Amino acid sequence: MGDGWLKNIVVELSHVTKSYPGIVALEDFSLSVYDGEFLTLLGPSGCGKTTVLRLIGGFETGDSGRVMIDGSNVDGVPPEARTVNTVFQSYALFPHMTVYDNVAFGLRMSRTAEKDIHGAVLEALRQVRLEGMEKRRPAELSGGQQQRVAIARAIVNKPRVLLLDEPMSALDYRLRKEMQKELKQLQQQLGITFILVTHDQDEAFTMSDRVVVMNHGRIEQIGSPREVYEDPVNLYVARFVGEINILNGRVLCRENGTYRAIIEDQEMQLRTSHEFSDNEPVHVLLRPEDFWLTIVGKQTVADRQGPAATHGNLTGSLPGRIDRTFYRGATYDLDITLDSGKKILVTEFFDEDSELVTFKVGDQVTISWLEGWEVVLRHEE
Repeated sequence: MGDGWLKNIVVELSHVTKSYPGIVALEDFSLSVYDGEFLTLLGPSGCGKTTVLRLIGGFETGDSGRVMIDGSNVDGVPPEARTVNTVFQSYALFPHMTVYDNVAFGLRMSRTAEKDIHGAVLEALRQVRLEGMEKRRPAELSGGQQQRVAIARAIVNKPRVLLLDEPMSALDYRLRKEMQKELKQLQQQLGITFILVTHDQDEAFTMSDRVVVMNHGRIEQIGSPREVYEDPVNLYVARFVGEINILNGRVLCRENGTYRAIIEDQEMQLRTSHEFSDNEPVHVLLRPEDFWLTIVGKQTVADRQGPAATHGNLTGSLPGRIDRTFYRGATYDLDITLDSGKKILVTEFFDEDSELVTFKVGDQVTISWLEGWEVVLRHEE
């Protein structure tokens, strides 16, 4: 998205605090949402993400702070008077109404002329690929079709913002994957700002322009899916958004733009934009797929084709032993215990047409990674 996208704020929460009896749901919470983006609030149950959605939708009022939509303060404005529509987790369809009447309901409540309603409903159903199902009732539809009706009912009102409260949690795995692609495509087609609440990182990464990782009513990190995954700002984010290996170490000194450090009893160079002091303890974070394995006595790095050949130099040389292997089709997952005692998970991509050496339980290996792929954090983080 270009610079123009970043200039238009459609939703803004400023220093919002919201409490319920015995719990602080949001604390001094601020967030800007841009026009036309797909933003996801990601976090575990109880982190405050649904409260944010309800504040924007008008179903809750903050204890302090303000909520703005298109530059206007909407505190005290009821849901039906906001340029926002919500797709709830339960879809909240009227079981006694047809698909057509469910989608038309909001327009009729706003006293839209019936002649205008007909065309708008048919267009909304076309956009969610439910043409010809106008006369069916919700009980006659699949879960995915019911979700599309709920979306059609929301977009028929042409909202500035569409709020989605875990709308795919009730769908099976395959249908959920299909709906993720459809939702993203629909959002791009409509140009409406979508704000999704989910605890599913794959869902967030598949659809979002930006992801907001939340914890205990606060924002831990905001960024593109790639930024959040590859450059987590702390251990909470790193652990929440995927498998992560956390190596322990200590910085020795800085030299020539890198840091010399002892990591899991081995001396090596680290590349990071963060500043560290001599002798400062650190965590080195690496994803399972970041590692490069060499079997001791059977194979050298040069014997294998892989990222080092085209993307840079390898660093690190941690000795260890393979404890378990898990074949997953496209990958092998390997449980490895380093000589230091640290247990890590390594993912090796599998190509059945290659002559790649098969890793076996008991193999002694050394573990490396591409220079700069490591994330280095202070120990207390």
